[in-house]
Amino acid sequence: MSDLDQKIFDIVVEKTDLPRERLSREARIKDLEISSLDFVEIVFAVEEAFDIEVPYNANTLDSDFGTLGDVIDAVAAEIEKQG
Repeated sequence: MSDLDQKIFDIVVEKTDLPRERLSREARIKDLEISSLDFVEIVFAVEEAFDIEVPYNANTLDSDFGTLGDVIDAVAAEIEKQG
C-alpha cells in the first residue's frame, strides 16, 4: 500500500468512522455505504491535504468513483498534473 493510499484511507476513516480493515483500493463506495455528504467531506479534506482540486461532480459520483481506488487514482493524477 502506498503512502497516498494510506493518507486517503486515513481521511476516509476520519470522515466516516468506517473501520480501517474495510478499506482497500477495490472497496466499492456503495458497499461501504459512504453517504454523498460524507463523500463531499472526503473530497474537501483530500483537496486540502494535497492542495489539489479533485474533478468531482455530485451528479456523476457513481460513474466517476466506483471504488476507493478510483478516488486514489484521480488524486494521483491531479498531484502529477501539479508537478
